Amino acid sequence: MSAPLLSVSGLHVHYGAIHAVRGVSFELGRSETLGLVGESGCGKTSLARALVKLTRPSSGTVRFDGPPRKLQLVFQDPHAALDPRMTVRAALAEPLDIAGLPHARMPELLEAVGLGPELLPRLPRELSAGQRQRINIARALSVEPTLLVLDEPVSALDVSVQAQVLNLLSELQQRRGLTYLLISHDLAVVSHLATRIAVMREGELVELGPAEQVIVTPQHPYTRALLEAAARLAL
Repeated sequence: MSAPLLSVSGLHVHYGAIHAVRGVSFELGRSETLGLVGESGCGKTSLARALVKLTRPSSGTVRFDGPPRKLQLVFQDPHAALDPRMTVRAALAEPLDIAGLPHARMPELLEAVGLGPELLPRLPRELSAGQRQRINIARALSVEPTLLVLDEPVSALDVSVQAQVLNLLSELQQRRGLTYLLISHDLAVVSHLATRIAVMREGELVELGPAEQVIVTPQHPYTRALLEAAARLAL
C-alpha cells in the first residue's frame, strides 16, 4: 500500500481562548476525495488554513508528500479571492511567475476549466460568479498541484452553477489524477464527489468512513442530525 499523500495527526488550532480545531487526525490517499462536513463555525476553514500553512497550528503535525506548492487552496468566495484591479491575465500570471512557469500555459489553463482566452483581458467585475470560481480553480491548477483543498467551493454559487463546477472538479480529477479535500456544510455537495466523508463538530472529527456508509448508516448522532436536516431541506 502506497504512503498517504497527506497525513494529519493530533492537529490543534487556537485563536487566543478559542479552540477552533481539537486533535484532528486523518490520512488522505492519492486520487481520492475526502469530504469534510460540518456546520458553520465548526472549525473546517481553520483546519483548511492550517493544512496550507496560512495558519500556524498550535500543536500536532501535517505531513504532505510533495513540495508545498503542490498543495493548493481554492477559497469559498470567488470574488474576494481575486484582486479586483487585476485582469484574468495578471491573475494567472502571478502563480506562474512564482513557480517559474511560462505564460504560454494560460490558454491551456482556461480551456481546462471550460473558459476561453477571450477572458484574459477582463477584470473580475466583468465575470459571472461561476466564471470567477473557474478562474480561481485555474490559478490553483497553474502550478500543477497534486492536492486541492476546496473550501466551500460552490456555496457562493447558484444551484445550477454549483452542479457545473462540481462536474468540472470531477472531470479534472479524472484527467489529472488530483486528490481533493472537499469542505462543505452541505452533505449533498460532498456526496457528489467524496469517496470518504469526515464529519466535524465543535473542532473535532466525530465520524469518518466510506461515503456510502456514513450517508446510509451514520454512527454518530450529529451525523444523523445533519442528514435529517438535509432531508427536510430537500422536501
